Amino acid sequence: MIGKRVLGILGVLSAIAGFGVAGSASAQPVIGVPHEWQMDFPAPYTPLMVKVEQLHDILLVIITVISVFVAFLLLYAMWRFHASRNPTPTTTTHNTFLEIAWTIVPILILVVIAIPSFRLLYYGDKAVDAAMTIKVTGHQWYWSYAYPDQGGIVVESRILSEADRVKLKPNQPRMMAVDDEMVVPVGTVIRIIGTAADSMHGWTVPGFGIKKTVIPGRLNEGWINVTKEGYYFGQCSQICGNNHSYMPIAVRAVSKPDFDKWVEQKKKSAGLLPATDVASATPPANR
Repeated sequence: MIGKRVLGILGVLSAIAGFGVAGSASAQPVIGVPHEWQMDFPAPYTPLMVKVEQLHDILLVIITVISVFVAFLLLYAMWRFHASRNPTPTTTTHNTFLEIAWTIVPILILVVIAIPSFRLLYYGDKAVDAAMTIKVTGHQWYWSYAYPDQGGIVVESRILSEADRVKLKPNQPRMMAVDDEMVVPVGTVIRIIGTAADSMHGWTVPGFGIKKTVIPGRLNEGWINVTKEGYYFGQCSQICGNNHSYMPIAVRAVSKPDFDKWVEQKKKSAGLLPATDVASATPPANR
């Protein structure tokens, strides 16, 4: 009897454990936010971020080779020129070959680094054949997004209040969720125009590979082309004042039909839809 009870208890515990593993495996992580034990860059979700990762990989190889070479030289010098091996120090003061080499080689390394770096800077600087424009404005301490190509609708995005944070949904990470996200269509080249209303801010979304400092009285340009639907998050990267840490960036990427529906809904709520030609069902009052 005791053996059967023990086996029964073990069976229940294993079933509970299996249910927990299945539940955690079926849960999908929120797109575009850091995760526990994550290393390296976040997954790229724009062509620009793909190129940023490629440049990073090239630089990682170069700096690793340089570090190993310098470490080897240090260890060799410590072994070869130790006082026990060289009781009489050398009097050599110049070596023409070495002086030319350690001048020319770093220059060549910098050229190898500069070429892809400049290409990436120019690639991410201006949008080519952009389908739409979004104007990003930094305020103390929230973001506003204007859609001039969609009738001038404006979205103000603020961090959720303390009262709302206790009711967070799975797609609303703590301290990064906002009351109204910036919504973009996937597979679309979108020009980002950035400015600020009061002080400098930094519009940064790591998964997009974009980091634009927005400055009062100046327009900075960048672009994104999100390849996957989902929620993406970032934060202000400039120390802009007292509530700098309460200025998250939330972007929701949707399909193009869903984006059109969202635009119509925003226009309707803002009263931006044009008047229709359909006669009113309510007859005018008699005068």
